[in-house]
Amino acid sequence: MADKNKKMIKIGIDLGTANLLVFVEGEGIVFNEPSVIAMDYATNEVIAIGHNASKMIGRGHRGIKITSPLNQGVISDMNAAKKLIEMSIRKAETININLQASTLLICCPSEVTEIEREAMVDLAHNLGVPDVFIEEEVKAGAIGAGLDIYSSQGSLVIDIGGGSTDIGVLSLGDIVVSESIRVAGNYLDQEIINYLQYNHGLLIGKKTAQRIKEQVGTLREVLENDVTTHANGRDLVTGLPKQIEVTQEEIKGVFIEPFKSIANTILKVLQNTPAELSADIIETGMLVNGGCALIDGVDEFFKREIGLDTYIAKNPLTAIVEGTKVLLQNRGNYYIKPVE
Repeated sequence: MADKNKKMIKIGIDLGTANLLVFVEGEGIVFNEPSVIAMDYATNEVIAIGHNASKMIGRGHRGIKITSPLNQGVISDMNAAKKLIEMSIRKAETININLQASTLLICCPSEVTEIEREAMVDLAHNLGVPDVFIEEEVKAGAIGAGLDIYSSQGSLVIDIGGGSTDIGVLSLGDIVVSESIRVAGNYLDQEIINYLQYNHGLLIGKKTAQRIKEQVGTLREVLENDVTTHANGRDLVTGLPKQIEVTQEEIKGVFIEPFKSIANTILKVLQNTPAELSADIIETGMLVNGGCALIDGVDEFFKREIGLDTYIAKNPLTAIVEGTKVLLQNRGNYYIKPVE
């Protein structure tokens, strides 16, 4: 029998490869931290989640299992994902949540398979939530970024997250055309690792690559100042610790090809877009969401490659989970425009 003191609550989850965000009705965003969990190998007990677990990446020993339970936007470790989500929901401070009587919305990339969607539903059922539905990240992100997707005017949204990039054209409350490409933040980190390994003989970790991406990553055609940062790692020849300087020009060269792949996917979406919606997009331009929207010069790059005005969302990191607030009101029904 359910605890009468517990409330039936609507919960929205942005199940990202890089970050997990949880919205709880009545509380707002209760969790916004890396999708990382650290567990004891022997007992499977949780040691840390989120930021605290992320600090352990590349520093663990054989007694601790540090894992990201999502890979490229889909669940790769069901047990770890269950524990991570359950603990993140419990972060709601003023509400005692009854998961057995709550509604859960999970956002996923547009192009996930039916099997991958079923895995997300199974995850919710393992949490004890019977009422669960799935929505596309690009749809939730458009709403959270402030676009009126329920009007007849078309909108083009590019969501560049950690595991995948979603591109979608939306109109009348739903996605008309969409594509997804597994080139995003984690891919860029690996490209930085590969570049430094083959060009500087330096082996670095994922956390260092992420820091370099954030500090000197750029796509601007002309760099006024070639900013530098340091990279610490292990020399592949001597095996000893080593530090080198990395320039913004170098990282720009690493980023060009991956972002051209994203631009080509955007062009593919535009080629499949109905004519009337294409006419709208000429007027409205493109909106960029997700963590990689914060890379310097992203808007300039896409305008140069695609030829459309490009705008960065005001809240690129939280737009998806903020959009779940609306979708939880109407269960994603495009016939119903929720009241703000």
